[in-house]
Amino acid sequence: MVTLTNIMKVLGDASSLPLYHQLQRALREAIAQRVLLPDDALPPERKLASDLNVSRLTVRKALDGLVAEGLLVRRPGSGNFISHTRIEQNFSKLSSFSEDMRARGRRPGSTWLERSAGGATSEEAARLRLSPGDRVYRFHRIRHADDTPMCVEYATVPADCLPSPESVDKSMYQALQRSGNRPVRALQRLSALLLSAEQARLLEAREADAGLAVERLGFLSDGRVVEFCRSYFRGDAYDFVAELSSV
Repeated sequence: MVTLTNIMKVLGDASSLPLYHQLQRALREAIAQRVLLPDDALPPERKLASDLNVSRLTVRKALDGLVAEGLLVRRPGSGNFISHTRIEQNFSKLSSFSEDMRARGRRPGSTWLERSAGGATSEEAARLRLSPGDRVYRFHRIRHADDTPMCVEYATVPADCLPSPESVDKSMYQALQRSGNRPVRALQRLSALLLSAEQARLLEAREADAGLAVERLGFLSDGRVVEFCRSYFRGDAYDFVAELSSV
């Protein structure tokens, strides 16, 4: 539970704005400055009204506006929470997660689950056009934007495309580019799903929350497959967009 005393101490001081507008402005600034973070709970409306010496109607009107803007989310029986800022990814442009986040002014990060070498499974071999047992590198991690988990990523690449698993630090595409093996085109498949208990745990979400599964095959200019990746995204944090043309 967050305390808004310092944030709201100027409420009503020498301002011609209605009180509910002042409250909305203060909360927007607190969210923008990351004083309030995604999933932080606001105090109950009754307590807010009492602490700020305003009516509950004023508090409700302010929060209603922020819910409509998508900055707050109401969870029945739990209260009001800071919403996760949604990310839009252009589905028609081939770019890495890190590049997408930096382009939007976000700070990309990762929590490693696995970084290893091994023999290709039958599915990996089929996707990467290898023989079962051929050597591959696997990169399993949680991808973050400003410390907020956005997706769980399971990527496999042929071992001859990178010097070692440790060559991938922050960005797999940067490592592939350094080795001259960055994909130049990709096929992607997007599907809806309900997060499993394990996916929800890794993404700090709830089991059966809406999610998005994205499968990507990345190709080199000579047609070789260099990347087989499955990613599972929070449905409340990501939008995929594509520009369509009739010509």
